[in-house]
Amino acid sequence: MSPNRAEVLVLGGPRSLEPRSIPIPETGRDDGILRVEACGLCGTDHEQYTGHITAPFGFVPGHEVIGIVERAGDQAQKRWGVKEGDRVAVEVFLSCRECQMCLTGEYRRCINNGLRHMYGFIDVESEPGLWGGYATHLYLAPDAMLLPVPDGLDPVIATVFNPLGAGIRWGAVVPGTKNGDVVAVLGPGIRGLCTAAAAKEAGAEFVMITGVGPRDVPRLDLASQFGVDLAVDITTQDPARALKEATGGLADVVVDVTANAPAAPGQAIRLARPAGTVVLAGTRGSIDAIGFNPDIVVFKELRILGALGVDAPAYMEALSLLASGKYPFGSLPRRVAGLGDVEALVETMAGEGSDEIPVHGVFAPETR
Repeated sequence: MSPNRAEVLVLGGPRSLEPRSIPIPETGRDDGILRVEACGLCGTDHEQYTGHITAPFGFVPGHEVIGIVERAGDQAQKRWGVKEGDRVAVEVFLSCRECQMCLTGEYRRCINNGLRHMYGFIDVESEPGLWGGYATHLYLAPDAMLLPVPDGLDPVIATVFNPLGAGIRWGAVVPGTKNGDVVAVLGPGIRGLCTAAAAKEAGAEFVMITGVGPRDVPRLDLASQFGVDLAVDITTQDPARALKEATGGLADVVVDVTANAPAAPGQAIRLARPAGTVVLAGTRGSIDAIGFNPDIVVFKELRILGALGVDAPAYMEALSLLASGKYPFGSLPRRVAGLGDVEALVETMAGEGSDEIPVHGVFAPETR
C-alpha cells in the first residue's frame, strides 16, 4: 500500500462493495487525517448494502470509527482538543458550530451539514472522497467532531462507543429515566443490550428486554450481564403478562430499538403504564405499524418520543463506561473482518447466508 494513498471500499449500489485506492489529501491548519483502526458495523450499514437505504451516488460506508490522528493542523487540534498521535472516536455528524441548531446543541440538525452530510453516507466523488470508515484513512473535515478515547481501551472494543452512546441517550437521557423506574427494551441486539445497561446506570430498578425467536435466544441469554432482570422471547411469552407477573405492573419507560419490526410500536404502547413514556429509536423501513392503536395512546395519556442518533455528551459517557469495564462489552460474541472479507460479514449481519450473526461486527483494516 502506498503511504500516500488510502485503500477504501465503495458501495456503488446494492450488494456492490468495490475496492478503490484514493489519494490521501494534503491538509492545512484546519483539518486532518485519521488512520482508521476499527469501525463498528451498524444496522444502517447492512440496510445500505442490501438496498433498503439507497443513495444516488457511491460512498464509503462506516460511521462508528476509532482511529489515530495521523495529521492535524494547529487550529484543528485546538478546536478538537486533541493532538497528533491521539486515539479518538469520530462523531458521525458534522457541526459548523455557528448555526442556531449547533449553538443550541442540536448539531444533528446542523443547517450546513445535518443528515445530508455525515460520515459513512457522503458521495465518494466529493473531495477528498475519504468520508467513511471502511477504509485505511478518514478525512477529518473542519466541521468534524472528535472524542478522546481513554488510555488502554482497545480500539475494537472502543467502537461500542456508538451503540452505547445511543443506549445512554435513548434509554436514559431522552425519557428521563430515574431511580426506581421499570424499563422495557424491545430488541436484544447490541443497541438493546446497551440501552438496558444505560437504563440500569440511570437508576432503573427493573429492566426487561424482549426478542423474537431462535436467533435472539443467545442474545437474551447474555442480557443478565448487561443489567437485565427479565429476558422474554415474545414467540413463547406475552411480554406484558410476563412484566406484570415480575413487577406487578407495566413499564414506566419503553424503548424500541428494533429495526424493520412493524409490530414493535404497537407492542411498546401496550407495555407502557398509564402516563408512561415510549421512545421510538428503531426504524420500521415502512409506514406499517401492525397493531398500533392510537386510542391506547389517548386512554393511557402516553408520552411518545422519537430519538435520532446520539450526541457528544452521551458518547463521552459511553467511552468512560466502556473503560470502567463494569459491563462485559469486551466479551460480546464478535466478528472482526478486514478489507478482504468485510463484505461477507455485512451479508451475515443482514441475515443472509447460514453463518451465525454475531452481536457485534467490526471492520478493522489491518485484519488479515
